[in-house]
Amino acid sequence: MSNQSELFLVNQEFKPEQSYLRELLQSTKLKLQVFWTEFRTLIMFLIIMVVFRSAVADWNQVPTGSMKPTILEGDRVVVNKLAYDLKVPFTSWEVGRWSDPSRGEIVTFYSPRDDKLLIKRVIGVPGDVVSMRNNQLYINHEPANYGQLDIEIIKQLDLYQRTNHAFFYEQFDGHRHPVMMRPSEPNDYNSFGPVEVPDDHYLMLGDNRDNSADSRVIGLISRDRITGRAHTIAFSVDYEDYYLPRLDRFIKPLEFD
Repeated sequence: MSNQSELFLVNQEFKPEQSYLRELLQSTKLKLQVFWTEFRTLIMFLIIMVVFRSAVADWNQVPTGSMKPTILEGDRVVVNKLAYDLKVPFTSWEVGRWSDPSRGEIVTFYSPRDDKLLIKRVIGVPGDVVSMRNNQLYINHEPANYGQLDIEIIKQLDLYQRTNHAFFYEQFDGHRHPVMMRPSEPNDYNSFGPVEVPDDHYLMLGDNRDNSADSRVIGLISRDRITGRAHTIAFSVDYEDYYLPRLDRFIKPLEFD
C-alpha cells in the first residue's frame, strides 16, 4: 500500500472523532451562552452583594457569649463597614478615612493572634490610660460609674448565668452599656494595668467581663484591623431551643441610651 493511501485511511479514521469534538465544543459554547443569558442578572447581583458585604455593610453571626448581656449567641449583627473608612474589597487596604472608633462603640476586627473576626467594645482609645481593679474600670484614672441593670435584659439569660453573675450598667463620659461579672477575688484577669493606649491602637473588652478573649488576651488592636461598627441586631435564633427565632431581638439597636 502506498504512503498516500495509508495517510488517507488514517485521516478517514480520525474524522468522526474530530467531528464529534467540534459538535461537543459548539454544544458547550451554546449552553454557556444560554446559561449567561438566563442567569447573568443573578450572577451580577451575587457579585455586587459579595462586594457590598466586603466593603459597605455586612451581617455577622455571633457564636460566643463574650458580649453578653448586650449580644447573645445566635444574634445576627449588622455592621456598618463605612463607619470609619473605605477599604478595597476583600483587603485591608484603606482608600479613605473620615472617622475613628469612639470609646463605648461596638466594633468588629480581625484578631492579631489568629485573624479570626471578633466583636468587642472599644474601651480605650489612643492616649487613654486604662486599668481595672476587681472588674472596676478606670479610664485616665477616673472610675467608671455602675448602676442597676434593667431586669428585662437579665431575664434573657439562663438561670445559671443569672444566679452566678452580677449585672450592671457601666457608665463613663455619659455613655452607658450593660456588663456582667462573676464575683471573685482580684486576679490576673479582672485586674490589670494601667495600660497606656498608643497611637493608632485600641483597647477592647467584652461586656461579659470574665468570659471574653479580648485585649487582656490578644493585646491592643491596631486601627487597620478594625472592619466596622456594629449597630443593630438584624435577627436572632436560640441555639438552645431548636434554633427557634427570638422575635423580641429582631431589628434591635445595640445602643441602650
